[in-house]
Amino acid sequence: MAKLLEGRTALVTGGGQGVGQGIARALAHAGANVAIAQRKADQGEEEAQYLRDTHGVDAFFIRTDVTQRAEVEAMVEAVHQRFGRLDILVNNAGASFPKRIEKHSDEDMEGSFALNYYAVFWAMKAAFPIMKAQGYGRVINLGSLNGVNAHMFTVAYNASKEAMRALTRTAAVEWGPHGITCNTICPSATSPQARDYFAANPEMTQAILQQVPAGRFGDAEKDIGPVAVFLASEGGGYMSGNTLFADGGAQVNGVAWRPEVED
Repeated sequence: MAKLLEGRTALVTGGGQGVGQGIARALAHAGANVAIAQRKADQGEEEAQYLRDTHGVDAFFIRTDVTQRAEVEAMVEAVHQRFGRLDILVNNAGASFPKRIEKHSDEDMEGSFALNYYAVFWAMKAAFPIMKAQGYGRVINLGSLNGVNAHMFTVAYNASKEAMRALTRTAAVEWGPHGITCNTICPSATSPQARDYFAANPEMTQAILQQVPAGRFGDAEKDIGPVAVFLASEGGGYMSGNTLFADGGAQVNGVAWRPEVED
């Protein structure tokens, strides 16, 4: 029996850990060849090797700083050169930091937009002509409940992620006639960064868990990955411009989010 994504090629930014790793592994399990792009070379090379050994797919690593436009464009070109196509683009790389609005500098905001918005914008623009020529493309961008629910003390992250979500929805409208779908996943899953963050804010973490209907944080590979696989597949071809909340029901009533910040 053929795998759901057999013959497809995926590019996952930040695919060496956390949510990106879970998605990359789920895509490979479904048969897709996977390119992992990020800055940490050892981690990226190790994950590509894992995908080759575990799933038998063609996987490779591209060292990329997604805040640099030239490197993002080279990343997309490298995938196209290697595989002759690019079917699935997963823009996962991102980061946040806690700080009150009035403490944010212009540089703070610019840095967040470079990573969480412009990196996605550049990758989508570079991938578009390839996907258009194929008549097939799946753009999956990772959003955040922080932005949707306007959580406290992460305004740079919230604003940049919501700008990215607007970009995704607009691209869904403009690119739909070319067989390209564009969707956002807002996940709730553990990652090294999330674990460090929750460890530093134990009371907030417990309050969040009490308000998550599923009663737990998600697993990146088992809970988030399959959502990406569906959106990347033929079966997801009529879904576009959507925001999917893979969060155990946390978005329904919101969750407590009040990290410690410097006054």
